[in-house]
Amino acid sequence: QVQLHESGGGLVQAGGSLRLSCAASGSTFNSYSMGWFRQAPGKEREFVAIHRWTGFRGIYGETYNDAVQGRFKISRDNDWSTVFLQMNLLEPEDTAVYYCAARSGTSLDAPDYWGQGIQVTVAS
Repeated sequence: QVQLHESGGGLVQAGGSLRLSCAASGSTFNSYSMGWFRQAPGKEREFVAIHRWTGFRGIYGETYNDAVQGRFKISRDNDWSTVFLQMNLLEPEDTAVYYCAARSGTSLDAPDYWGQGIQVTVAS
């Protein structure tokens, strides 16, 4: 059974940085797409960043929500089981619960697995 566990959230001042981590277990993840979504109060969940497997061994692509492009960076560790989200120049609008997601294959349009979520609060 695949499990995802997020860490690294918290409270930060506007302009600051946080790094989220998501540790995956229960499978091998080199052929998984993984990423981050977020949900702010009163809003629908939206994707933040995706680390997508291209279908070719060891080759991945990155996709970002326009709202975070240039400020956030997604990456994975060497065995592909942990995905990170480096968040810089944080804005109050980035306040949300952040969720890690994963799915085997080249798409993360409908994730099969979700983490429990972690709160990120950016104070103005």
